[in-house]
Parts: sequence; structure tokens; C-alpha cells
Amino acid sequence: MAPTFREVAKSKYLLLTTFTKDGRPKPTAVWGVPEGDTLVIITDAGSWKTKRINNTPRVTIQKCGALGSPKGAPVEAVARNLPASETRRVYDAVVRRYWWHAWWFVPHSLVRGGIGKVHSAIEVQAA
Repeated sequence: MAPTFREVAKSKYLLLTTFTKDGRPKPTAVWGVPEGDTLVIITDAGSWKTKRINNTPRVTIQKCGALGSPKGAPVEAVARNLPASETRRVYDAVVRRYWWHAWWFVPHSLVRGGIGKVHSAIEVQAA
């Protein structure tokens, strides 16, 4: 039986697949936090996945291992880049969920120029 969006969104590790303009899939392992009917993700500002989402909001999410190996079937979804004002809220939610990695994640963000300058937030919802 195919997994639901909610089931996949609750996974510890997620594989977010964005698509190029010509339809080629580009999978990336990400950290995400379920929020109601959506999933929020923090990523590097200006990353290719944010650029691809601007061009093509269609994405898939699926369960994966810590290094990105798929662990289930993909679920179709739609993504959008959130405004910069949402970055800190999403960043804090991700740090709360993945607190055992925060010992390097937070200082790394600060050294690179600050949370709001080096990160952006993505919201994903079921298609």
C-alpha cells in the first residue's frame, strides 16, 4: 500500500525530489518538520532546490536513510519557498526536532553569516 503524505512527513529523514525545467528528478536528503497538513524544511539560501521550486513547484517526498537511500515509495507534493520572515521560525523548529545535530548545525550557520542570511525555508504540502 502506498504511503500517505502525513506518514512520510513524520519520517526522521526525508528525500525531497525537485524537478528541472526539462523534468529530470534531483533528489536531496533533507530534515523536515511536519506542521499540520504541511512539511517545513530548512535549506541553504540560493540552493538549486529553491531555484527549481521557483520554476517547478512539483516535488516528491519519501522516507530515506540518514545518507539519502530511499526507504519507501515517493509521494507527490507541491512546494513553495517561504518568505524570509519565516526562516527563523522554520530553522528553530528543525533544530528542536534534530537537537542531537544542533551542536554543529547552529554554530555552522552563525559562522557562515547568520541564520537569516545563509538559510531559507520551504513549505511542502500534499498534491
